[in-house]
Amino acid sequence: MINPTYNNVHNKFKLNGFHFSADDMLRVAYSFIKEGADFQKPVGNFFLDWFDDKPYLEVKTSGTTGAPKLIRIDKQAMVNSALATGDFFELNPGDKALHCLPTKYIAGKMMFIRAFILGLDMDFVAPSANPLYNNDTFYDFAAMVPLQAKSSMAGLKRVKKMIVGGAKINPDLEKQLMKVSTKVYETYGMTETITHIAAKLVGEKAFTVLPEVTISYDDRNCLVLHAPRISDEVIVTNDIVELVNENQFKFIGRYDNVINSGGIKLIPEEIEQKLFDKIEPRFFIAAKEDKELGEKVILVIEGEKLELESTLFDDLDKYEKPKEVIFIPKFKETATGKILRKESLE
Repeated sequence: MINPTYNNVHNKFKLNGFHFSADDMLRVAYSFIKEGADFQKPVGNFFLDWFDDKPYLEVKTSGTTGAPKLIRIDKQAMVNSALATGDFFELNPGDKALHCLPTKYIAGKMMFIRAFILGLDMDFVAPSANPLYNNDTFYDFAAMVPLQAKSSMAGLKRVKKMIVGGAKINPDLEKQLMKVSTKVYETYGMTETITHIAAKLVGEKAFTVLPEVTISYDDRNCLVLHAPRISDEVIVTNDIVELVNENQFKFIGRYDNVINSGGIKLIPEEIEQKLFDKIEPRFFIAAKEDKELGEKVILVIEGEKLELESTLFDDLDKYEKPKEVIFIPKFKETATGKILRKESLE
């Protein structure tokens, strides 16, 4: 079977209950740009870009593999990504989907492309903290960021399968999501991989890559992705991983977060995992310049100063124990809720 091209719109595709062709989508685009709400205007611009004569889209990266920059992504690669998602999550033409993400980001664009290519019956709603509020519809598939998933807990019984990305799911939210009837998957990806290239059910330790993606790691133990149908180039990430097998990996931490304290290399995410149940506000582990150690470990907590238990660091190794605790009224974060560590400390 010949794969669809980016010009195709599946005959089962519906947007908010109506069938639309490619020509119809252009009319919708002009309407959104001219008369639409703020969240609809980027959708109109995206539709115009998607159905123009260029074989690529220009999108801004999130900074996962370096400084944020504008890159060109091949439209056919985005179609291939949509097909891989359809295969992995067993999505079928006519399946009901919920789109509640901002379309100016790659994840929001990809939800539309999946709908066009796979023939999904998609409801598109304004991005909000609780997109299932006052919504009694049953969905086969939805995509959310962790904040939305946390706020939508009561309505998730009406969603069969859901992917959660944009920021890591914290252990507390993971425990809550394991109790719902929905099959919830945490995704792994970045703009360069056209959103996710791997996913895992909440509760599982290892991510499984999507079809036709192979993985390895470099001399830093950082993940290297080979996805020829999505990217002509091999993608080298800054994510330290442990390879389980040729299709699965465990995420350990970010290479650019690694702390070198007195010659000992420490991964903040591993220390955070040990402290998670012991600190209620949001927090992260970071480094601070130190004359003797080069870098010392510090604990950064969001909110007002509070008294900490004397036993708080008992489960940490000698070198992992923070030498200083800093309180910051409000962390800086991305639109998807990912904490910006360096920016929060500035």
